[in-house]
Amino acid sequence: MKRFLLKFLAFVVLVLIGLYFFNIYVPYSEGFRSGRLIKLSKKGIIFKTWEGELSLGIGHDQRWSFSIEPGDEEVRQQLIDLQGRDVKVHYIERFWKIPWKGKTKYFAKGVEQVRAEGPSNYDLQE
Repeated sequence: MKRFLLKFLAFVVLVLIGLYFFNIYVPYSEGFRSGRLIKLSKKGIIFKTWEGELSLGIGHDQRWSFSIEPGDEEVRQQLIDLQGRDVKVHYIERFWKIPWKGKTKYFAKGVEQVRAEGPSNYDLQE
């Protein structure tokens, strides 16, 4: 009985480790989101992670939250420099959230400033 329990426990641990690495190295989706970068902050009680928010339009329903993985210092610094501007964020989406990596399933991998043509929705608010 002891031997079976140890084998079962080892199997469960291996499955959990496999799922973790699958989540890390196999993204669910990849793409771009464009909008105004309205928030970038370091959050968390136990795990401090960098979290950002893009405004995709007018209203709270038009916001998109994302995380920055630890070690992506270049992306974080670019986002800090582009705070309040229109940006295009390249992201990957993971299957599950990982608390020590970020508060969302979306992770920024690159960012570039976008030059808006014509008046934007933000100009109407001012």
